[in-house]
Amino acid sequence: MTHPLVTRLIDEFAYRALGTMADVAEFTERPGTHVIFVPGDAQRNLETPDVAVILPELHQAFQGRFDCAVATDAVESELRDTTGIFKTPSLIFFRDGACIGGIPKVRDWSEYVERITHFLSLPVAAE
Repeated sequence: MTHPLVTRLIDEFAYRALGTMADVAEFTERPGTHVIFVPGDAQRNLETPDVAVILPELHQAFQGRFDCAVATDAVESELRDTTGIFKTPSLIFFRDGACIGGIPKVRDWSEYVERITHFLSLPVAAE
């Protein structure tokens, strides 16, 4: 069962729910920087609702310099396997279809800002 705060990201913030790896590829291969929220099991992981609240704040703080989506249960395991970011909840960042990093678990605001600033400063892959 999906936590209401995760559902809120899809319903109120219009973050895309990624239900297949084809959805993941289509989302991450578009121009720009993208973040996929991998919530994990909110029943077992009490940090999931916290990250679900933090993500829109980060999106706003970075003035939309990345777009956001939510991984559904159907793709979580494969997404973790392909990126090597196994802890949940996590925010996994992509550019040009490639994973450029992740932030697992709840972090201090300053760590989010530092790590996201780093991800955004990485050079775009050469064509």
